[in-house]
Amino acid sequence: MDFTLTPEQQLLSDGLTKFLDTKYDLNASRDAAKVGAGWQPEIWRSFAEDLGVIGAVLPEAVGGADGGPEELMVVTEALGRAVVIEPFVDTVVLGARLLARADDKRALAVAEAIAEGTALTALAALEDGSGGNLNHVATRAERSDAGWVLNGAKAVVTTAPLADHLIISARTSGDVGDRDGISLFLVDLTEGAPDGLQMHAVRTVDDRRAADIVITDLHLDADTLVGAEGEALGHLELAWDEATAAVVSEAVGAMRKVFDDTVEYTKQRQQFGQPIGNFQALQHRMVDMSMELEQAVAAQYLAILTLAAPPEERAAAVSAAKATISRAARFIGQNSVQLHGAMGMTEELAIGHYFRRLTVIEYEFGSADAHLARFAKLAQS
Repeated sequence: MDFTLTPEQQLLSDGLTKFLDTKYDLNASRDAAKVGAGWQPEIWRSFAEDLGVIGAVLPEAVGGADGGPEELMVVTEALGRAVVIEPFVDTVVLGARLLARADDKRALAVAEAIAEGTALTALAALEDGSGGNLNHVATRAERSDAGWVLNGAKAVVTTAPLADHLIISARTSGDVGDRDGISLFLVDLTEGAPDGLQMHAVRTVDDRRAADIVITDLHLDADTLVGAEGEALGHLELAWDEATAAVVSEAVGAMRKVFDDTVEYTKQRQQFGQPIGNFQALQHRMVDMSMELEQAVAAQYLAILTLAAPPEERAAAVSAAKATISRAARFIGQNSVQLHGAMGMTEELAIGHYFRRLTVIEYEFGSADAHLARFAKLAQS
């Protein structure tokens, strides 16, 4: 199988990597995360207008370049290498790509705004006790004279405090756990959270913004329904698998950077009159890290190249990749910190920020145990 990038894909990779190397300052991004707006709007505009990386993975119908999984891999790996905090996966993969599949004027308009770099979205899909299952939806949507009334709660919705629009999954029929009866609703947040929607914002360990959401008698117009009523789960699962594959690629980018920096550090750090990289025990450790990285790259290719496969094959490949990545992220992240010594955990050293992001990726979109369980279930079916 040929994994060589096309000239266009290589140009996309080179352009984004060069931009991030020269324009994306780690300290500025962390300041924005900790005491600023939580992201850098000027960087996001450059992604959309100057580099075209947002449109690169969106269909032509919403102003994109109609890129596929390979373009998604190229972009997210580069973003991971620079530990970018801007919400690409939440807004573009879980937002625009999901909305673009709906034959719905309002959803398409928001997807077009994302492609232009003028909107952010967040997906509120998981709930307490769901175990990562998208069909575990207790939030309910009831019809009213004006449209819909929603009640329920969503847990740890990343990017929600920054978003202009919120995509909420709610049950319009059936019981918790049923595959049928789940619908999506698009809530406008451009003028703040509407009555009936409360956000409890937090900053995550990897410096991102998230919120727990409580929905109490939230009144929505009829046109906020995205797509066909009760038929959203298949679209949700596809978007979730795409997002999982995206963070797999992001993790590969981050792990490449961490590994390279760690090897370079061991060449410079002196102990007992020689570089610590000369010690055989540490060389063995770095060989183990290299092997984990190579397995992670293979898992990345498996997930990306199977996104267009039938649902069960896609889900099995993505789960296998995520379980592999979760193990590699833990091993490489922890060993890189150990090889750097105590300063590996400090705010001043880049390795600490990469470690925290890799720790979150280990559990984001499902832990290794959850994905191993899903893989085993799919293998038996």
